Amino acid sequence: MMEENDVLAIDGDQDRFLNYLSATKGEDPVGAQMELADWLMGEEPADAVMDPTRDNARIAASAQNIPAGEVPSNDDKHFGDDNTPEPPLARAS
Repeated sequence: MMEENDVLAIDGDQDRFLNYLSATKGEDPVGAQMELADWLMGEEPADAVMDPTRDNARIAASAQNIPAGEVPSNDDKHFGDDNTPEPPLARAS
């Protein structure tokens, strides 16, 4: 089982980490290298994505998802869904 202090002591040295990973998991170094490569290509962990220090960069990057001509601060009626009826909130008695 991996110990946090052992991993921290590796201090970012990928070769040392691969040796530690293969020894800890009981697999050959090539298998550990493939596992690390898969992990590096995977999705970002939620705690990294939600880190408040990255908010401004995420907000700026979100602009690529807004179609041309739309202004995010506009009222919803400016986003092309103003002809959609509102769903009923409750039944009339």
